[in-house]
Amino acid sequence: MKKEACESYALNIGEHIHQGDINSFIPLLAEFENIDLVIGGPPCQGFSVAGKMDENDERSKLIWSYASVVETVQPKAFIMENVKALAVLDRWASVRSELLQKFQDLGYSVNFVVLNASDYDVPQARERVFFIGFKNGTTSSPDLLQMLRPYSKKAKTVREALAILDKAGEGNNKSTCNARITLTHQPVLRKSAYAGMLFNGLGRPLKLDGYSATLPASMGGNKTPIIDEEALYNGETPWVEGYRDRVEADNSIAKTEQVPSYLRRMTVDEARVIQTFPMEYIFCGSQSAQYTQIGNAVPCNLSKAVCSMVIDVLRGKTPIQYSSLF
Repeated sequence: MKKEACESYALNIGEHIHQGDINSFIPLLAEFENIDLVIGGPPCQGFSVAGKMDENDERSKLIWSYASVVETVQPKAFIMENVKALAVLDRWASVRSELLQKFQDLGYSVNFVVLNASDYDVPQARERVFFIGFKNGTTSSPDLLQMLRPYSKKAKTVREALAILDKAGEGNNKSTCNARITLTHQPVLRKSAYAGMLFNGLGRPLKLDGYSATLPASMGGNKTPIIDEEALYNGETPWVEGYRDRVEADNSIAKTEQVPSYLRRMTVDEARVIQTFPMEYIFCGSQSAQYTQIGNAVPCNLSKAVCSMVIDVLRGKTPIQYSSLF
């Protein structure tokens, strides 16, 4: 885990966190007994369509380190999060099967489910897979999606969520991002102005009256999402929508139009709100490190929903429902 993320955890939650290679800690875990829950999110870059897609990437192998933690600690339940690609791509079918079999052999009723954060009170269309297991000695597969339905909640729009913040550079939104915004001379159009490629870099405009795209850990430069202040604060029609239509009518204007001054990059505090971090949570490190911590995180409200369901099962409040997904 990143040094700054550990520092933030220690400051906000508790100094019981340890930073280092997980493989070096596994032998030490054998002393722990009667553990209720193990939660983890092994690095996803090796499985992600935005990464190397390499099973032999050292980071990819950490899913097996996670499995070793479960094997060593033998918790009553576990939750493992990763990118959607690990759940849906044929490329990773054998990895999924081997992972599920490993947990079954350890005595867990296990399954996986892909969740969209916007269904769990997060203003972000971020999809992630969760492998969840309960140690009950059966090989049946829990119907996780059905079990999670009572914990779902439709998210606010980006505009509604950001309403708690002051203007960028002021009050509770003091930080600003100075990364430039420039238009690409070779635009790639999609039906939506919020997709395609209209700007240089991977930062795209936020759809204020909908949900944000996945916030990347690489924010801070030209991968940072773009906010239209006239649209956000004054209710004006987003500039990018008109620009997209003008480019479709005459592609050559991409070489002459300029980005208006009221378009800017998302701030750290706006990113925290979209990831549903509490306003009082303090991020350690540089601004770049803070963006990275936010982008790498599982959205807090999504985490709360998943963990609440598992805890309720352990407490006997929610029964395990079974399916035959795999």
